[in-house]
Amino acid sequence: MEDSYEKNLVSSVPGARHPPGDLRLPVAHDRLASSAQAMYGLWRRVDLAKIAIFASSLYLFVLAITLMKDGARGVAPLVRDVFSVASAANSLGFGWLFSYTIMSGSPVAAAALTFYDAGVVDKLGAFAMITGSRLGANFIVLLLGFLYVLRGQDRATSLSMGLLSLTVTATTYLPGLLLGALFLQTGLLDGLQLGSGALLHSAADLAVNPVAGLVTALLPEWGVFLAGLGVILLSFSLFDRCLPTMTIRESHVGRLSRLVYRPAIMFLLGALVTLISMSVSLSLSILVPLSNRGFVRRENVIPYIMGANITTFIDTLLAAVLLRNPPAFTVVFVEMFSISVISLAILAMVYRPYQRGTLHFVNWITARNRNLAIFLAAIVAIPVILVLA
Repeated sequence: MEDSYEKNLVSSVPGARHPPGDLRLPVAHDRLASSAQAMYGLWRRVDLAKIAIFASSLYLFVLAITLMKDGARGVAPLVRDVFSVASAANSLGFGWLFSYTIMSGSPVAAAALTFYDAGVVDKLGAFAMITGSRLGANFIVLLLGFLYVLRGQDRATSLSMGLLSLTVTATTYLPGLLLGALFLQTGLLDGLQLGSGALLHSAADLAVNPVAGLVTALLPEWGVFLAGLGVILLSFSLFDRCLPTMTIRESHVGRLSRLVYRPAIMFLLGALVTLISMSVSLSLSILVPLSNRGFVRRENVIPYIMGANITTFIDTLLAAVLLRNPPAFTVVFVEMFSISVISLAILAMVYRPYQRGTLHFVNWITARNRNLAIFLAAIVAIPVILVLA
């Protein structure tokens, strides 16, 4: 019956001279052509310039870590004597102020690891300095809000995202600092370390050692460290440029409007955006224009900030691996783990009271100029006091 059916099928096709199996050839050809067109369209969308910028930023990041590692001992007298970084409190304030100075937290976190690797600070000092770097990094979101105010935007709306970022970061990182210090002192997480990665190191050494050797030969140790700091700032700047340009359109955001009311979704979204951008300043700064255009509300972004504050440590983990110092990796992992525990505990158990208290505090700051001045004075005075303590 099958043979009879195939013969009838061939006879039903005008001019058919081939076996019925050949009828599939035009379909296969169309599919192949569609696939080729899709691949060509994808290739046309690939921005080779951004790929080159990304490769350059990655190379500069590895080079910067190498330079900062080689020059860390040269700045030891400055850190120990001038800034008196001798305790965890000093390290916390130093990392906080350092981030204010360069308007970024990731380079300061990387510097903390190189200081630890060189013996400038101990394990707890490096941990506290990384915490301080993240507290200071959120200031850029508040600064962006001030710029929007100068452009005539509503003050409360523009400043709220920066104030929320600082408040949420402080109320999760400071308890995380205490929890992490407990882990470090008891050694509960010391066994969780990442292998050095011989292939990664051999490739990195081959690529950066000639340039690093030249810089080391030309500059004193402290100059090598400063050169590395400048290179890592350039690296993050280039990485920001290779990210795709985002246009904020109501049609795009409207599809996700229902998701912003779910804390778990916003938590994962903040973690994902920061993981991709490798910059908590960038992932949090986009909240300012979104808030001014009414796409997100203050009460919905608290879980987003929590998620962003966790995955922001990915670049610091990479820096720890490049240093070939397993305890340095443990320091970063403990930081990341501690913040995760505190944030998830808040979301699971006390989120609504925490949300109300945080928003009430932000509303109090923006209600009067006096309150705002007190807050700004406090976030400058506290790290100074910690350094001098």
